[in-house]
Amino acid sequence: MSGAGKELGGGWLFPYPPSKPVRLIPPIVLAYIGDAIYEVAVRQYLISLPNLRPHHLHRTATSLVSAKAQSKILSFLDPMLTEEERDVVRQGRNAKSGTLPKNADVLEYRHATAFECLVGYLYYAEQHHRLHELIGQAIEFMVNPAK
Repeated sequence: MSGAGKELGGGWLFPYPPSKPVRLIPPIVLAYIGDAIYEVAVRQYLISLPNLRPHHLHRTATSLVSAKAQSKILSFLDPMLTEEERDVVRQGRNAKSGTLPKNADVLEYRHATAFECLVGYLYYAEQHHRLHELIGQAIEFMVNPAK
């Protein structure tokens, strides 16, 4: 049976579970899905706001999902992370992506990858409450940094 015919299992958005247990998925692959999940969360947040002009949405989304922003988010979240989450972050930070950052320095890029890896890990580990909690705090921190 093709993937499209599978029952929606787990807590994923679509009926395509990972091919292996979450702990066996390479960190760069977790970052790949984490990037997409975080992008959807940011877009959903922005659409919840009253200003829906496309240019404004794009500009604000870019400021929240950039490597620089994700690096800041990871530093902010670090004290709140569990040992397991810190281990995932460490693996993501040390993963070799094979690409060079375009708009960030290497350290920011590695921290952004680590953040995305954490998001991907929580998503595939079905720790959605924790995922929502951390992404909510991340967005709040970036939107209202003085609080």
